[in-house]
Amino acid sequence: MVLVSAVALERLAELVVSRRNLAWLRGHGGIESGAGHYPVMVALHVGLLVGCLVEAAALDRPFEPLLGWSMFAAVLGSQALRWWCIGCLGHRWNTRVVIVPGLPLVSSGPYRWFRHPNYLAVVIEGAALPLVRSAWIVAVAFTVLNAMLLSRRLHVENVALASSATA
Repeated sequence: MVLVSAVALERLAELVVSRRNLAWLRGHGGIESGAGHYPVMVALHVGLLVGCLVEAAALDRPFEPLLGWSMFAAVLGSQALRWWCIGCLGHRWNTRVVIVPGLPLVSSGPYRWFRHPNYLAVVIEGAALPLVRSAWIVAVAFTVLNAMLLSRRLHVENVALASSATA
């Protein structure tokens, strides 16, 4: 319960940063793409948090020390990666897909090795957070649904980035 609450607070902090950055992006000519999938993404992430609590309580999922502590470490690592991404992207980071035409791609930090490291953090967290309390149903469901959503989102983002590079 405490970990899920902490992650929920972290998500709220992300939304504050995202809202501030959205204003900056729009003020610099930012163009949003793929807004239609955004509510689905929000619902999926809220579902992850609620699902962790519900499955752990309703099915009396135990804390298995080896699994729980390793997944706790993975959750912390995913948070560190996410905030590294946020720091590297600065004003460009957003929970929406908003591109300012003409700005070069960021190639520092984790972007030296991965094109979309923030999504790697999401994938790790989505599997690991439920497994801290052995909530494997939520871990599997989120992973499958998130893979479908990320497929769409990555397509939208890659098209937007490509069109920005040619602008």
